[in-house]
Amino acid sequence: MKTRNIWVTLATAWFAAAATAAGSHAGGHGHDESAIGQPGQAARVSRTVQVDMADTMRFTPAKLTVKRGETIRFVVKNSGQLKHEFVLGKVKDLQEHYEVMKKFPEMEHAEPNMVTVAPGQTGEVIWQFTKAGPVDFACLHPGHYDAGMKGSIKVAPAK
Repeated sequence: MKTRNIWVTLATAWFAAAATAAGSHAGGHGHDESAIGQPGQAARVSRTVQVDMADTMRFTPAKLTVKRGETIRFVVKNSGQLKHEFVLGKVKDLQEHYEVMKKFPEMEHAEPNMVTVAPGQTGEVIWQFTKAGPVDFACLHPGHYDAGMKGSIKVAPAK
């Protein structure tokens, strides 16, 4: 009976953490458009930005500027030997999700504002930036965010 209770408790905690993480990926708003924008459509991509993730716990480039309304295809290459991810969000949401990832490091999740990339592989995120202001990105695998694996995007007003 004790073993069953432990599994029920663990399953409940995992589902709660997964729900929290999923909600925080897109700014925690529970709908497509959020404080950081919305999933983009491939047919509307304005430009492609190449992003490299390395085991030095850095993104290259780490700072970007886009225009409000732009749809960007992020082609994210993992040039390292460790698994990395690229997650778009507001700093507060990224930090909250990071705390969940530290508790559940093997948690698998897929949201339109993120991609997990195995060593030597490439992934992509297509995102439309609907609001001017700052948007951040980070790798939320345990230890990576604390080591500085994060970056920022300035979303400039459309002209």
